[in-house]
Amino acid sequence: MTNRDLYLNHAGTSWPKPDVVSAAIEEAMSAPPTRWAQQFEQAHQAIADYFGVRDAEQILLTPGCTSALAVGIGDVFVASGKRLLTSRWEHHALHRPLLKLASTGGPLEYIPHRSGDATGESESAMAVGAAIDLDWLGATLSNQNVGLVAITAACNVTGELLPFEAVIRMAHDNGAMVLIDAAQVVGWLDLDLPGLGADMVAFGGHKGLQSPWGIGGLYLSERAQMECVSAACSLPSGDHSKTPSPPRPGYCDVGSVDQIALAGLHAAVKQLQQQDAGSQLSRARGQIQRIQSLLHSKGNVQVAGPIEVERRMPTLAFRVTDVPSGQVSADFRRHGMMVGSGIQCAPLAHQTLGTESSGLVRISVGLGQPDDETDEAIDRMNSMALLG
Repeated sequence: MTNRDLYLNHAGTSWPKPDVVSAAIEEAMSAPPTRWAQQFEQAHQAIADYFGVRDAEQILLTPGCTSALAVGIGDVFVASGKRLLTSRWEHHALHRPLLKLASTGGPLEYIPHRSGDATGESESAMAVGAAIDLDWLGATLSNQNVGLVAITAACNVTGELLPFEAVIRMAHDNGAMVLIDAAQVVGWLDLDLPGLGADMVAFGGHKGLQSPWGIGGLYLSERAQMECVSAACSLPSGDHSKTPSPPRPGYCDVGSVDQIALAGLHAAVKQLQQQDAGSQLSRARGQIQRIQSLLHSKGNVQVAGPIEVERRMPTLAFRVTDVPSGQVSADFRRHGMMVGSGIQCAPLAHQTLGTESSGLVRISVGLGQPDDETDEAIDRMNSMALLG
């Protein structure tokens, strides 16, 4: 039916990887052991530089964002009885360790929506007005009994951006720490992590950063309060005049770093530093807006999330009336298009949208995706009988 496959699932993972990433992986696979330590240090520092972090030790390299979130939430120190806050848009990778933390500490509470936001199973529940209610958050934080606010920067289902910068300011004004899940925004947004001010930021490399699977990281600010049984990964330096560092998770606590994936991430961030992230995001949003306009014209299609593409990453989620999302995505595959479907590892978000039984189809474009691929995707969607 088609001459080429169109990949439209970049919120899941990026593809194809840039040529410089593939070349770096190939070189790393043949590098002798005598070069491994130097390669690790250079890559570690390059990733820190990309995020504006002077001390590379503040970025703990992990096998991915899921492991970064597990370590950050698992080792954070929250005083007994302090409340934990999160949104209802979270990936299970953040929600799961929070539930575990709450089982041994303070209660976990969910920041609600403002009036008119998604609250039920009606069609209007899909049209999210505002991801979180900042007024409720401010009033709750003012009680000075919140220990940690942990939220995603953007919902991986709908792509909706959360006001994470405002959340960081509000939490810190009231003595609470903040963890940000940046999985959906790294590579797309210019993130100066020290300037952002979050206590912890978790990220993966295989989405917007365009590296392979198997590499990610956890940024720990100097303010972050951790409590962990951390293994010593090196011998003491012999300088006993230094004040002992507070216990923090380290290299030995997350396991060996995948040197092959790390080489790919090193090459990826070096290339990204030469690009204009803002123009890349604007272009991708324009592509998604065109697809959104087509879907809005279909009488049997309901689009989830805000209409304004400026409030979203270049991601679009929708459902077709009375058709399971898996069946819709299978029809996309028959037309040579790969999209995401189901609950996107975010059951909490689907409960909020009222789509936990049907799931959603997710279309997402990538950095530098050619416009002609968008044109062709729209033409193919217009020919799909399933889309009415």
